[in-house]
Order: sequence, then structure tokens, then C-alpha cells
Amino acid sequence: MDQLVKRPEIGAMLGALLVFVFFSVVTEQFLSVGGAATWLDDASMLGIMAVAVALLMIGGEFDLSAGVMTASTALVTALLATQLGLNVWLALLVSLAFALAVGALNGWLVMRTGLPSFIVTLGSFLALQGLNLGITRLVTGSVQVSGMRSAAGYESAGFLFASTFQVGGTSFYVSIIWWVLFTVIASTVLMRTRFGNWIFAIGGAAQSSRAVGVPVVRSKILLFMTTAFAAWLVGSINILRYASVQANQGIGLEFQYIIAAVIGGCLLTGGFGSAVGAAIGALIFGMARQGIVYAGWNSDWFQLFLGVMLLAAVLVNNMLRRRAERVRR
Repeated sequence: MDQLVKRPEIGAMLGALLVFVFFSVVTEQFLSVGGAATWLDDASMLGIMAVAVALLMIGGEFDLSAGVMTASTALVTALLATQLGLNVWLALLVSLAFALAVGALNGWLVMRTGLPSFIVTLGSFLALQGLNLGITRLVTGSVQVSGMRSAAGYESAGFLFASTFQVGGTSFYVSIIWWVLFTVIASTVLMRTRFGNWIFAIGGAAQSSRAVGVPVVRSKILLFMTTAFAAWLVGSINILRYASVQANQGIGLEFQYIIAAVIGGCLLTGGFGSAVGAAIGALIFGMARQGIVYAGWNSDWFQLFLGVMLLAAVLVNNMLRRRAERVRR
């Protein structure tokens, strides 16, 4: 029992089990293969971002530009491929470079100015939102970019980012595999590498970490770049799946990423959490969102569910952290 309470994700695992059992009982579609494919797909798109945001939160920072960044990267790819005629693969590389540059700039500004990451990334959020709307309307005359299906390289890029695979005759999106792969890599880095130890150290006590030689500036910049990479991955999946993108897409999702990470065991104060927990937090999101649809309830109830889950997660996480600290003593 004492070993279990040290795990940040234990509360999320219990929550996921409760949500799974509840919707399995009240709806028939939830447990079907088709139903599972739907809520796993919903959870995967949120989960990729939630895992990256969790790493950043464990390191003691927030990124409010994460949601709008998914649209920015998709727009860069779409504009380059449809307006300039670039091969989709080359457009994807350029949008990746763009995302990493924005992530590095966010991290550098936070560390050099000493301003809270909440303020710096709020500025990035507004700037990217304005760029998305302004440039898209200037180039296309609307707030939408479409026509990706006719771009060179679309088929091969779509196979990697937006194809499906069959399980029992039902199609599952490949984004689920990306989600699992991203979670495994993030968890391995966090729990089994020196960089992972640095993330926990700088999130718990940045000044003390710097005093013992931890490269705080470089580590935090890399964490912001990791969040930007995840946003590029989600943006790429979106643009290749739907072949079009709206300039205002992704706004507001940043709070869902943070909520999923908190439900998964991350503390808002940093220094505590896990990548697996954030992935489970996203799974709870996906199951609840689709479960409410299958149950035929008004989707407005989802916001109530989110509020209750967030408060419950914060209370459980604080309780588990205090218990874990007592066990360590």
C-alpha cells in the first residue's frame, strides 16, 4: 500500500476504472469494438498533448499556447502545400522547424526574463492566434485552408499520420499508436534517464538544482520544445486526416491538456507527476466525452463532469503526495 501511494497515477487509474465501469453499465455501445475505437481516438489526440504538457508541468512550467499551436502547425503545412505547391513531406519539415522555434523562444523568454510561463505563453497564444487568422485570410480570403488531398506526398504522409488499422473488422486510427508510443518514450525518459531526474529536480526546487549543476535553462527550453513537438504531431494528424484546417482551431484546448495532466497526478506546483498518469487522464476524458454521447445525455453535462473530476483530482493528488512524503521519511 505504501508503495502504491508513491505512484502519481494511482488516483487516475481508479478514476478511469470507475468511468469505464459506469458507462459500460449505462450504455450498450460503450463496450462495443466500434465504441472503444471512438473513445480511444478521442483520448489519443488529447493524450499526446497531455503527456507533453505533463512533462512541462513536472518541470514547474505551463504552456498556454499549446492548443493554438496545433492549428498553427497545421496551417503552415497546409499553406505551404496548397499555396506554394511544396511536397507535403517538405511542408511538414518546415512546420516542425517552426514549432520547435516557437517552443525554444517560449522557453528562452521564460528563463531570460524571469516572467511566469503563464504570462509568456499567454502572449504567444495571442500572437499565434492573430497570425493564424491574419495570414490565412490574407492568403486564402477566408479563415480556412483546404485542398490538401491534391498536394504531392499527401497519400504517403497520410498513411503515416492519419491511416487506420483493423481490429475485429473495426477501423482504429493510427493516432492511438502515436499516443501509446509517445507515452512510452516520455515515461522512459522521465523515469529512467538523467534528464528525467533533472525534470523532477527543477520542478521541485529550481534554485537548489542549479546549485548542484543541473542545467536548468537548457532543460526547461527542451521541455517547451517537447510541448511544441507534440503540438506539431497533433496538428499534422489533423491536417492529414481532415485535409483542411480552420484558423481558429485548437483555441481553448490548452486547458483540457492541463486538466488531463492534473487528473493524471501532476501537481500545479511542479515536481510531481507522471507521463502515464497524463495519458490515463486523457483516457478518462475520451471515455466520459463519448460515454455521455452514447448515453444520450446533453453534452453540457461534460463541463460539470470536468469540474468535478478536476477538483477530485487535485484533492486526491495532494492527499497522495502528503502520504508519499510521510512514507519516504
